[in-house]
Amino acid sequence: MAAAAAPGVAPVRARFLTSKEQFHAYLRAGGEEEEEEEEKEEKEEEQVSSAQSEPPAKRVKAEELGRDGESQGKAGEEEKERPEKKRARGQNKSRPCMKPNCYEQSRLCPSVTQGCGGQCHFGPRCRFLHDVSEYLAAKPADLGQRCVLFDTFGRCPYGVTCRFGQAHLGDGHQNLVNTALAQQWEGKLLVRNGLSKELQQQLRKRKFTFQKAEEFLRGLHGGKGGKATGGSTEVSNCTAPQEGLGDSPVLQDQGEDPKPGDLEGSRGAEGAPEPEALQGSQGAEGAPEPEALQGSQGAEGAPSIPTLGPLTDEDITKLRPCEKKKLEIQGKLYLAPLTTCGNLPFRRICKRFGADVTCGEMAVCTNLLQGQSSEWALLKRHHTEDIFGVQLEGAFPDTMTKCAELLNRTIDVDFVDINVGCPIDLVYKKGGGCALMTRSNKFEQIVRGMNSVLDVPLTVKIRTGVQEKVNVAHKIIPRIREWGASMVTLHGRSREQRYTRSADWGYIAECARIASPMPLFGNGDILSYEDANRAMQMGVSGIMIARGALIKPWLFTEIKEQRHWDISSSERFDILKDFTNYGLEHWGSDTQGVEKTRKFLLEWLSFLCRYIPVGLLEYLPQRINERPPYYLGRDYLETLMASQNVDDWIKISELLLGPVPPSFTFLPKHKANSYR
Repeated sequence: MAAAAAPGVAPVRARFLTSKEQFHAYLRAGGEEEEEEEEKEEKEEEQVSSAQSEPPAKRVKAEELGRDGESQGKAGEEEKERPEKKRARGQNKSRPCMKPNCYEQSRLCPSVTQGCGGQCHFGPRCRFLHDVSEYLAAKPADLGQRCVLFDTFGRCPYGVTCRFGQAHLGDGHQNLVNTALAQQWEGKLLVRNGLSKELQQQLRKRKFTFQKAEEFLRGLHGGKGGKATGGSTEVSNCTAPQEGLGDSPVLQDQGEDPKPGDLEGSRGAEGAPEPEALQGSQGAEGAPEPEALQGSQGAEGAPSIPTLGPLTDEDITKLRPCEKKKLEIQGKLYLAPLTTCGNLPFRRICKRFGADVTCGEMAVCTNLLQGQSSEWALLKRHHTEDIFGVQLEGAFPDTMTKCAELLNRTIDVDFVDINVGCPIDLVYKKGGGCALMTRSNKFEQIVRGMNSVLDVPLTVKIRTGVQEKVNVAHKIIPRIREWGASMVTLHGRSREQRYTRSADWGYIAECARIASPMPLFGNGDILSYEDANRAMQMGVSGIMIARGALIKPWLFTEIKEQRHWDISSSERFDILKDFTNYGLEHWGSDTQGVEKTRKFLLEWLSFLCRYIPVGLLEYLPQRINERPPYYLGRDYLETLMASQNVDDWIKISELLLGPVPPSFTFLPKHKANSYR
């Protein structure tokens, strides 16, 4: 019989297990050396118990492991070892700046790249190059012979700056265009919810008017508590609302790659993807789109300027709660809003594997109100995201209500979510995130205020509470329903727990009964279709998947097909290829876009390395809190993908995006994710 796995360690079959030294020796040798079976068995115990230089993975607590007497005893021994080892947890707050500056010194002026006849608005004061020959002399070598933008859209807006330029540069460095293919994309809007220059200037100069929000806030200062404008009482004689979730075009098959015929014509004239890097803005998600792709915002931004004209019903009559658009997502798979990793290219990957509902990364309301390009980039929506929402974080009713009205008038979403579950200190100490669970008055004012200015459903994401053993969600949920929220998502851990221990699904089930008839989605520890089935049996309306999607994005397919997918290393590598292609489309194919794609790829690899192939497990399924031991995969690539060494992740990125720039360095956002 196979030896039982140590507590908290995933049960990998003995013939695949190896030691730390043999694991790295195998990778250094490029997979050519075969390890002897006897050597792997001799050092099997050492790889579990020896002190190692890298941070150990998060351990499962003793009371969770102690399902029998043996595991209880081992847990006691583990407690004695802990003081000797420093456990790495939390964020790498002091990690070095990873923005490469090698291309900043000799960048080509956007006016030259965009074919503006060499006319630069800055004239002699421009700090960029205008001589194409001088730029090409210092430009790094091309990374490949094919450009994904040229192959997909018939035109690459990055021209000579593209790192795959040989695919579309002709004589005299002329940027070639595939006219037939480009015409198919003409007038098609691929990505919505960008920030136009006009709207950005209105926000920066504080000329955007917030009529509904100010009306609600005046009610607060008048002592009404917001209940007059934010009430949620149903009206009995309401007619049924119109079906559908907005007027945005919904594609027949949302999981496929874009095809020209699938898209409805937009008001913009530009057909190619946005040349974000050419705008000079360095957002976390990408730079603002060009004006041609922002045509859809022109009419919606107009009400921010006071005008005279005929009154409409909306001016004098407020929507009743039952007349708002409904959020019909019961039973659907909801991809959680994931900070840093939940970017648009990653959401496209998850949509392809079967995610039904997607949500943008957490956006800070004050940054949105200031018109910060980097924050507005988090709101961008790909056309394949048929049910899409945005998540806002804030601590005060004035900024949150104004931000809700701003988004209601300028972007296209199906719902807006309030983040009341963020545990990080930076947010919590300012009164946002989990702190709102202890500030009930402000929490109520925020929910009522946002609900009063939104035409789409408002949802709330919370945790069980702030302290580890003091659950308060069951007390807050009925009040959230009364305040007018359409749905609640409950993460089955407290703020103090962060992501340690297991999610409390028994408590989630109790809260789901209390929340009825308001839908409640459960979140926590979903890594297999068995986990999803058990969660749905708890009476929740649906499940939100967070870390499970980062570890294996094909989890959505497994749940829908009710099977374990023994995905090969080549299939997983193809997924990474698709991500890099989506990243180059979104962030750009010049040096700036390539390195931004690499950065987000490396952040994602810090989670992907935790996946253990189905064929290597002693028994199924893999648990999300079980740390993988050292093992040799069925081929070299499978072993390389299992490494938690940053240098091995960089090696994977170089297989996809070419060599890294000089003096390149990378540290993942979370300390426990890797080592050097």
